[in-house]
Amino acid sequence: MLDRSRIILTFVSTIRNGMNQLSLEKRTQIITLLVEGNSLRATSRITGTSINTVTKLLVDVGRACMKFHDEKVKNVSSKKIQMDEIWSFVYAKQKNVPDAKKDSAGDVWTWTAIDAETKLIVSYYVADRSAESAHTFIKDVAERLTGRVQLTTDGYQRYLEPVADIFQGNIDYAQLIKVYGAAKGEHATEQRYSPGECTGTKKNVVYGKPNPKDISTSFVERQNLTMRMHMRRFTRLTNAFSKKIENHCYAVALHFVYYNFCRIHKTLRVTPAMEAGLTNDIMEIEDIVKLVDKTI
Repeated sequence: MLDRSRIILTFVSTIRNGMNQLSLEKRTQIITLLVEGNSLRATSRITGTSINTVTKLLVDVGRACMKFHDEKVKNVSSKKIQMDEIWSFVYAKQKNVPDAKKDSAGDVWTWTAIDAETKLIVSYYVADRSAESAHTFIKDVAERLTGRVQLTTDGYQRYLEPVADIFQGNIDYAQLIKVYGAAKGEHATEQRYSPGECTGTKKNVVYGKPNPKDISTSFVERQNLTMRMHMRRFTRLTNAFSKKIENHCYAVALHFVYYNFCRIHKTLRVTPAMEAGLTNDIMEIEDIVKLVDKTI
């Protein structure tokens, strides 16, 4: 009779030993492929490593990146912040989630706050789109800032109460509300994948005296595209979605450390973290991999 428990333990041990035997160069290659938008399986094929090894490395590095972001991105002296949420899903879209997975699958939103001047991602939060999530996210943003800022969001009403409660009036806050036109012509009756054409915007001042010229969400919306380009599981209309919420969070954590500390911004010609004064040097992918050893 097969000793199934022993087989499983042997298999797990093999995976762990394989991870321990990976050279720093190989681990760096794997993470480089992941942050440049490759899927787990594509990375596995390119590097000649097992999918389990790639996944385990993502988990370890992602966990280390969460800690690194919390420790390094604080006391940010920003003047202009833009916030937004980007949609994705885990396991299946909300309407297709089986009852057994209602608590761990479905639609997932990543809340982001970007410094409009340094392009630094000040905070991010993976959750649903509820009022509770909005409060948790905005509270984290506030705790990382050192002074009064001008904040711009879209017209999503969940922002209003948390901003009022957390900043207590010490903020210049406005919402940029986009106005979309109805579809015309032969496609007017068809279901649209994306919103209709933007026909205008409304600037709604909520608190303080925000500068009208700085009421914008352009940079945070551009960051949404960066996320979809650099994280395969955010790509639309593909089967590259996350299967587990934990791995989804780890991939997001890895992306933002890479974006803030490694990736040279085309306009700034330095990394966002350097522009924000959080570091003086460009962080290499190899340094991200080494974060795992520092968290053990």
